[in-house]
Amino acid sequence: MSSAIVHVTVRGRVQGVGYRNWVEHQALASRLEGWVRNRRDGSVEAVFAGPADIVANMIVRCRRGPPSARVEALTEEPAGAGELNLRRPGQGFSVLPTV
Repeated sequence: MSSAIVHVTVRGRVQGVGYRNWVEHQALASRLEGWVRNRRDGSVEAVFAGPADIVANMIVRCRRGPPSARVEALTEEPAGAGELNLRRPGQGFSVLPTV
C-alpha cells in the first residue's frame, strides 16, 4: 500500500460554516495525519497524510464539504514532511490558527 502527503486549498463559502471542524472530524475518522486552517483570503488549506487511497477519498469528500459549505474550487499538490510537521506536536491531526 502506497502512502501520500497532499496539500489542498479549498475556495468558496468555506469559512464560518464549520468546514475546518468537519475536515478535522473526517480526517480523524479516516485515521489520516495532517492539519487544517483558515487563510485570510477566505480559503481553507489542509495537509493530509496516510494511505494514498484514503487520502484520495478525503480529497473527494473535501470537494463537497459539510452541508452548509459551497465549494467552488479545490486545488491539490504533493506535499512533504516539512508541511506535515506544521501540525501541533503530539497530535496526529491539528486545527491550526488562521494565516
